[in-house]
Amino acid sequence: MRVLLIDFCLGAMVTGCAVGPNFERPLPPEVYAYTAGALPEETAAAPVAGGEAQRFLLEQQLPAQWWELFESPPLSALVQQALKSNPDIAVAQAALREAQENAYAQEGVYYPSIQAGFLANRQKNAVEVLSPTLSSGAPIFNLYTPQLTISYALDPWGGNRRQVESARAQAEAQRFQLEATYLTLTSNVVVAAIQEASLRAQVAATENVVGVESEVLALMSRQYELGAIAGSDVAAQQTALAQVEATLPSLKKQLEQQRDLIARLAGRVPSDEPSERFELDALRLPQALPVDLPSRLVEQRPDVRQAEANLHAATAQVGVAIANMLPQITLSGNAGSTSTQFRQLFSSPTLFWSFTAGVLQPLFDGATLLHKKRAADAALEQAAAQYRATVLGAFQNVADALHALQRDAETLAAAARAERAAAESLAIARRTTELGASSFLGVLNAQQAYQQAVIAVAQARANRYADTAALFQALGGGWWHDQAIAAAGVGPLQGTDGN
Repeated sequence: MRVLLIDFCLGAMVTGCAVGPNFERPLPPEVYAYTAGALPEETAAAPVAGGEAQRFLLEQQLPAQWWELFESPPLSALVQQALKSNPDIAVAQAALREAQENAYAQEGVYYPSIQAGFLANRQKNAVEVLSPTLSSGAPIFNLYTPQLTISYALDPWGGNRRQVESARAQAEAQRFQLEATYLTLTSNVVVAAIQEASLRAQVAATENVVGVESEVLALMSRQYELGAIAGSDVAAQQTALAQVEATLPSLKKQLEQQRDLIARLAGRVPSDEPSERFELDALRLPQALPVDLPSRLVEQRPDVRQAEANLHAATAQVGVAIANMLPQITLSGNAGSTSTQFRQLFSSPTLFWSFTAGVLQPLFDGATLLHKKRAADAALEQAAAQYRATVLGAFQNVADALHALQRDAETLAAAARAERAAAESLAIARRTTELGASSFLGVLNAQQAYQQAVIAVAQARANRYADTAALFQALGGGWWHDQAIAAAGVGPLQGTDGN
C-alpha cells in the first residue's frame, strides 16, 4: 500500500494532474439574431436635425473610442477628462492590482518555504538540583543557535494548483470589472451630455413659447382696452402664460443638476464644472451602426467575461475542496549549529540537522471538509447560473436597444409631423383671431399644442442619441481593440497570467 501511494504521488507530480473538474469555456448561445424579427435596412427618418435614417451594419465591430462617432469635440474632451480623473477608474485599477498580487502570492505554494533564524540565549542552571546542561558543568552560559528550516508541501492531488488557478481567475474577473467600469463611465458621460443637450433644447423651446404667449397677451390687452374682447379672455391668456412659465424652473433645475452630474463624472466638484456645453444641434447622429454577430457578444461584453472568470474560479475551488479531503504530504528539513562560543559555531561538533516526511489524512472533523466540498459544488452551480443570467441579460440589452432605435425613430418622425401641424395651426389661429373671425380660446389651445409638440421633438431627438449610445454600450463598447485603447492612455492593465 505504501509503495502504491508513493508511486501515485510521484506520478501525479510528474503529470501535473489535479482533482476536481477542469474548466471549459461555455459555448456561446446558438442564436443568429438579436431580435425575433429581422432588422430593417434602416430606421425611419424625420426632416429635423438628428432625424436622419440609421443603417445597421451587420457583422461590423465598434471602434474603441466609439463616442467619437457623434463627432462632437466637446464630448470627446469630456470623456477623456472623465477617464483621467474619475475615481471609479482608479478604484477598479487598484482592485485589479490587488487581485493580481494575490494571485502572484498564491503561486508561492509552488516553491519550498525557507526560513533562517538565529537564537541567542543566556541562562543559569541550578546545578545542585538538576544535571548540568553543559559538559563543563558551568551554571551560567551563553548559547548561540543559528539554523535554517526548509519545508515543502507536496501537491499530488493538485489542490495548490487549483488554488492558484482560482486566484488567477479572480484576477481575470477583476480585469473585466475594470473594463466594465471603463465602459460604464464612458457611456454615462455620453448619456449625461445628451440629456444636458435635451434639457437645453426644452428650456429654449419653453422660453420661445413664453415669448410667443407674451406677445399674444400684449395683443389681447390692447384689444381689451379697445373693447374688442372680454376681460375673461385676457385672464385666460394670463393663466396660460403663467402655466408655461411655471414649467421653466423645473427644467432649469434638471439642467443644473445635470451639470452637477457631469462635473462628478469628470472627477470634479460641482463648483468646478467642465467648460463644455452641449446642444442637440452640435451632436451628429451616427448613421452607420456596427452590429456584430450574436456569437461574438459573449466575447465582447465585460460583464459576461467577468461572469465567465467567476465560473472558472468556482470550478477550481471544487478541486481545492476535494484535495483537502485527501492525504496531505509534507517534507521538512532543519539544519544549524549550536554552541556556547560564538567562534565555534559551524564547527563539526556543533552541527545538527534533521529531515522529516509526514502524511496527514483527515479521519474525523465533524464532516467539515465534506460540507465545504458541498458548498463548493453549490457555489459552482451558482456561478454557472449567474453566467447564464448575465448572457441572457446581455442579449436582452442589445435587443432592447435595437427596438428602441427603430421605434424612437418612428416617434421622432411622428413628433416632427405633429410640430409642423401644431405650428401651422397656431399661425392660422392667430391670423383668424386678429381678423376677429374666431375667439382667443382657439389660440390658447393651439399654443398649448405647439408647446407640447416642440418639447416632444426635443425629447425624441435626444432619445435617438441616447438609444445609439445604449446600443454601443450593450455591444461591449469596443474595448477589445487593445491598440486603440492603449493609444487613448486608458483601458486594461497587464494580463493575469503570472508573467
